[in-house]
Amino acid sequence: MFQLHFDNQVFSDLSDFERDLEALPDFAKAAFTFCHAWLSGAKTFVQQTSGSTGVPKKIEVTREQMLASSIATGAFFNANESTQLLCCLSPEYIAGKMMLVRAMVWDCPIWLVEPSGIQLDAISFVPDFVAMVPLQVEKAIENPPSVATLRGVKHLIIGGASISKKLKSKLVVNSIEAWQSYGMTETVSHIALAKITQGDLLYQTLPGVEIGQDGRGALWVKSPMSRTEKIQTNDLVDLKSENGFLWLGRADFVVNSGGIKLHPELLESKAESVIQEFFPGSRFFFFGEFDEKLGQKLVLILENEPNLETSKKLTVSLVNNLSRFEVPKEVYFSREFVLTPNGKINRSQTFENL
Repeated sequence: MFQLHFDNQVFSDLSDFERDLEALPDFAKAAFTFCHAWLSGAKTFVQQTSGSTGVPKKIEVTREQMLASSIATGAFFNANESTQLLCCLSPEYIAGKMMLVRAMVWDCPIWLVEPSGIQLDAISFVPDFVAMVPLQVEKAIENPPSVATLRGVKHLIIGGASISKKLKSKLVVNSIEAWQSYGMTETVSHIALAKITQGDLLYQTLPGVEIGQDGRGALWVKSPMSRTEKIQTNDLVDLKSENGFLWLGRADFVVNSGGIKLHPELLESKAESVIQEFFPGSRFFFFGEFDEKLGQKLVLILENEPNLETSKKLTVSLVNNLSRFEVPKEVYFSREFVLTPNGKINRSQTFENL
């Protein structure tokens, strides 16, 4: 049966969530408020979008959408009332809310913990189903007891951002059953999942999801999670089947350099190991800078103190590891990247601040 475990207490009925929330941390307040609304039969919920389909905005998602999403995910993973969930994402955001919905719809227990810096070795059980962001997984893998717990998790889904090549390798080497998720607020969480293996991430849609492409090659989605409306994204994909695709990157990030279209996010994955060799731990991204001859020229922006000598060595190494069109024409440094409200790099603003 549905049980929310928090702070060594168990909550399940509507009356359990009618408590004074003043002393609770923000993530717990959000969880209790949402559970109370759901158990009271609320039909709609307001949520901030991430910007996958355009400018971030507040939208209304329905109970039916959330039900459809949780039922589809449950069917994908064969979840039932005995499945044990761990919620280590803030229920202030859609991903955290959906963990709570899954527990209530699947009628199973869920444990709520602090969303930042979670250490899995502090948990007294091995959950069956966990959703995490890449940074949380990175921290867990750095802690040997946490890795042992992750190996026991039946289904780890990772969302919020694409995993790095380095993290992907760590997951595979440690034999962790993990999936990269693809979704957006408009579809209330993921609509497709890719098993993390050594090969390319091939996304498979959840039951009931229909996909296609527009003239740019960008993905559109139609599903019960989107109220059967056609949702157009800015994500370029390579369709492999009627329910499978490879993600190429954002259409609005594409760099057209002298007629050659370059996908920065694919290049970032390709160049990651080389860049980390010269600037370990530095965040980075590729960007298109205006150029009179090429239209746009590919540049690399590093979050680091300026180091021209090392950047020259990096460029030489990139020449040896990338094709000639993929090598950045310039390397720029930023002492601190500008971030969006949900923690992603604001590429345009960061570049403008250089």
